[in-house]
Amino acid sequence: MSSEVAYSIVVPVFNEEEVIAVTYERLKKVMDTTGRPYELLFVNDGSKDKTAQILSQICQQDTNVKLINFSRNFGHQVAISAGMDNALGQAVVVIDADLQDPPEIILQMIEKWQEGYDVVYATRKERKGETLFKKWTAAMFYRLLRSITDVDIPVDTGDFRLIDRKVCNVMRNIKEKNRFVRGLVSWVGFRQTAVEYVREERFAGETKYPLRKMIKLSLDAMTAFSHKPLKLATYLGLLFSSLSFLYLLFVVFEKLFTPYTVPGWTSILATSLFFNGIILTILGIIGEYIGRIYDETKDRPLYIIDSTIGFSREGESHD
Repeated sequence: MSSEVAYSIVVPVFNEEEVIAVTYERLKKVMDTTGRPYELLFVNDGSKDKTAQILSQICQQDTNVKLINFSRNFGHQVAISAGMDNALGQAVVVIDADLQDPPEIILQMIEKWQEGYDVVYATRKERKGETLFKKWTAAMFYRLLRSITDVDIPVDTGDFRLIDRKVCNVMRNIKEKNRFVRGLVSWVGFRQTAVEYVREERFAGETKYPLRKMIKLSLDAMTAFSHKPLKLATYLGLLFSSLSFLYLLFVVFEKLFTPYTVPGWTSILATSLFFNGIILTILGIIGEYIGRIYDETKDRPLYIIDSTIGFSREGESHD
């Protein structure tokens, strides 16, 4: 059956009632120009507004549209994974619903895919409507991630991308819980290339990636693709142990051969607080890794589907 669908467009959504109808119209307009069978697969990640109702109505009007409703909010990266799990197309495109990633770029991705590339990712050459803080932290994150991992994760690139059916099949077999999809797509390899685009301002509504979620995504990315933060504990331990030993020699020398002594405990207290801070930081890093190991050992389903529309089977649960 998958051979009947040329393109699957996976759209994770969470509280997007203000923009979802426009998103559908633009996606439909773009995909109709391809002249090939396609599906628009919306994954409702536990929305609390009217997103599910609007998409349900669209599904009734357009047989190319499918909807997956989660039982609760499982997160953006999990919603993308669910879309990949259920997509039927020979090429699968992931795009957010907020229209910051222009649907028209999909046609450029398809051209690259037809040239023989297995993954076509969209690189942002400009980001409109974002604060300097957001732009600076995003740039720093991508470059830090690239420097500490052995995987070539492209900078200035989000989840907006096209993947071939064989790449999608590989992704379906990856079951880790704390997911960083764009990193996993880079990790699996295959022939990859980029198309550049200008990221637009959000069409309507509020961002679904506030600072708290951005920090969590960053931690998921770094812990999933690098163990160098753990090595940091060893390096810091060796460094400060060496400095402490040298300082000890200095204190002994000062006591034995000079008339000077330490007049108080201020320096000792400050040093103690500094090292305690280092220790707590290291314990926090270790805790992040242990927490992710704990999540993996529980082996719970990655997500739970409450209902579906447009599929042959309803109410499925996947892991």
